[in-house]
Amino acid sequence: MKNSEIIELTTAEIIERILNTKEELVRMRLNHSVNPLENPMKIRFTRKNIARLNTELRKRQLEN
Repeated sequence: MKNSEIIELTTAEIIERILNTKEELVRMRLNHSVNPLENPMKIRFTRKNIARLNTELRKRQLEN
């Protein structure tokens, strides 16, 4: 997910995406420990997406 896409989301959508992405990350880590993922870089991309979402959320909180 690109920053331009994140900026277009509402605050509620960002919070929802953070929660869903964190759940997905936990599932990916568990699956990877049992059976290696086809593309282990997905874990890194997911972590970075969470960071991007959190950054935008924090930026909006500081603006208000």
